Amino acid sequence: MTTSDSSKIHLDARALRGLAHPVRLKVLGRLREGGPSTATALAAELGESSGVTSYHLRQLAAYGFVVEDDTPRASRRERWWRAAHRSTVLEHNVSDDLETTMLVDEYLRSVAGAYAERLLRFADGLPALREALGPEWADASDTSDWGVVVTVEQALALDRQIHALVDALPQHDPEVPLPDGTQRVVVQLQIMPTIPQAAS
Repeated sequence: MTTSDSSKIHLDARALRGLAHPVRLKVLGRLREGGPSTATALAAELGESSGVTSYHLRQLAAYGFVVEDDTPRASRRERWWRAAHRSTVLEHNVSDDLETTMLVDEYLRSVAGAYAERLLRFADGLPALREALGPEWADASDTSDWGVVVTVEQALALDRQIHALVDALPQHDPEVPLPDGTQRVVVQLQIMPTIPQAAS
């Protein structure tokens, strides 16, 4: 069952059907990062047609990921949409049958693509970031990776500990001004078990 609070939505098999699509992930991500928008504005930002973004917004709304924005805007000629939650959580035990497992795989491929695009945008934008925020913010970034040896219990504990650390920090709301001295920081997490290589 999908459960949610004001900040998170926990995915179940039904919700996965509504989110396991690359364009929907991009639309939802843009609304979470930039705040309410219209199908036309999203289309221009994402390089899609307004018909495509409008369709995917309706699908996201049907599954509870976005809602219509009722805040007064300069123009009400177009529908405005906002993200219903700040983040999405995929539970470890959500895949209980073959169809759901395939949906999880499709969703994770879409997430991996979005993460890769974001990392490339960050690397390409480092000169602009240094100019806008100063070298100290560029130095505060980290793209490290490690190859560690753990049990499945240790891997799950590591995941929980990292989530707890990040969840304890103030969460970004695009409609709330940033406190002085702060910037929005994206934290991406990948814990990727590797398939053992066959002995030669």
